[in-house]
Amino acid sequence: MGFWGESIAGRHPAGLAAGDAIPVGVLRGEGVGPEVVGAASEVLVAVCEAAGRNLRLDVGPDPASPSGGLTDEVNEFCRRTFAGGGAIFTGPHGGRWVYEVRKSFDLFCKISPLVPSPEIAPDAAPSWPDRLRGVDVLVVREQAAGVYQGRWSETDVRREGHVAEHSFSYSAREVRRIMETAVALARERRCQLTVVVKRGGVPSISGLWMAVAKEAAEGSGVELRVDDIDYAVYGLIRDPSAYDVVVAPNLFGDVLADAGGLLLGSRGLCFGASFDAGLAAVYQTNHGSAHDLAGSDRANPGAQILAAAAMLRESFALAPEADAIEGALAATWRAGFRTDDLAEAGCETVGTAAFGEQVAQRVQAALRAGRAEPAPPQR
Repeated sequence: MGFWGESIAGRHPAGLAAGDAIPVGVLRGEGVGPEVVGAASEVLVAVCEAAGRNLRLDVGPDPASPSGGLTDEVNEFCRRTFAGGGAIFTGPHGGRWVYEVRKSFDLFCKISPLVPSPEIAPDAAPSWPDRLRGVDVLVVREQAAGVYQGRWSETDVRREGHVAEHSFSYSAREVRRIMETAVALARERRCQLTVVVKRGGVPSISGLWMAVAKEAAEGSGVELRVDDIDYAVYGLIRDPSAYDVVVAPNLFGDVLADAGGLLLGSRGLCFGASFDAGLAAVYQTNHGSAHDLAGSDRANPGAQILAAAAMLRESFALAPEADAIEGALAATWRAGFRTDDLAEAGCETVGTAAFGEQVAQRVQAALRAGRAEPAPPQR
């Protein structure tokens, strides 16, 4: 299997010449963001030092305005990073920031992998191990249109009181480009594609998605099926092995990727990558800012570490280094280290920073010994 981004028409990893710096724009986020980004950055530094790579981490300004939106300063920081061939590596944050940065840079495609780790204990995930063995799902989410990019207003109507309105749309072009990406991904995997809609509840948009899906899949060899969102969530949790590539509108894709955290054992392991049709990309956790955990050194940095691996592979074509990070994370779990959300009998529970140090030490030792730990199949 190649890179996820290669399935997007016109996109391919930029690659690096020998000695080139790896340009990464870092936005630390809010809540537990600075802690999980700090742990993942330590892992990035470790893998690059051990592999003889020149890493350039450029820390940007706080990502959100007081209202939670995208500031001009951060917008310019992202633009400069992308223009210089770099990627954005960001921690979690709330408000409108994520939606506005996606709109600003047309990051229309988000890919979230759901690959349970066999190192996580049986009681950390439902139906383990039988129903989770071999599960490997990609949730492909359209995110430049739909509900989250719609228009809204609030009015006071004398007869009806307070009224809130929200409208949104999808064009055939917007649906086609995400559907063609999903079909291309499915062809590289098990040739199974599930389109998620709500036929009775959102009939016109569902009809458009189904028609474009049929057109995009025709002659591709990809088996196409359609699930309504309520059944898709149920089916994904009950029988995840029945799913391969799942493509969905903005809101439905968000719900599915988050619900998939149950398969992983923790929301702290959910991550994703957002792409445009050029070289811009943002790598992030899929979980929230968890302000209640901020400063407590209890957050799981696993998703942020996995996002770092995906960034090396997707934006810089550094697959061996990405594999080394994923292998070191799995080795840390095998060695019995856990964060608070995955605590279990017989294992040592450590904080966010200490867990990152464990992964960094393992990836560095393995690469310097010339024997990176085998990475789990995530692609």
